[in-house]
Amino acid sequence: MANKNPNTGPLLRSIEDKKQKTFQKVETAIKEMIKQHKKINFNSIAEESGVSKSFLYKYSEIRSRIETLRSQEEGLVTTKQAKREMSEKSKDVIIASLRKRNKNLEEENRKLKEQLKVEWAAIYKEIE
Repeated sequence: MANKNPNTGPLLRSIEDKKQKTFQKVETAIKEMIKQHKKINFNSIAEESGVSKSFLYKYSEIRSRIETLRSQEEGLVTTKQAKREMSEKSKDVIIASLRKRNKNLEEENRKLKEQLKVEWAAIYKEIE
């Protein structure tokens, strides 16, 4: 015999509480990732918060927030991009300084070889 008036109130409250806690975990993860300047997308949020990607896609308020943050990040320069651009700009300066150092070392090497020839000639004359 089926129960005509089931007491589902506690079960529904439990489900709602669990959903709110999961929402809070997602929100905490998003705030933390923003502070740490981490890339924000569905995969990274799911990994950081410990919830499934399907949960993030399921609720439109979370989904739209992540999509908005992700689109805002596209215009920003990340630290990796800045380092790469900086290294590209400074590459020519580094190459020029290395070429100059190489030229100076080659000149020093040539002078030492000449000096060594003179010294060996002097030693050879003493032997004869």
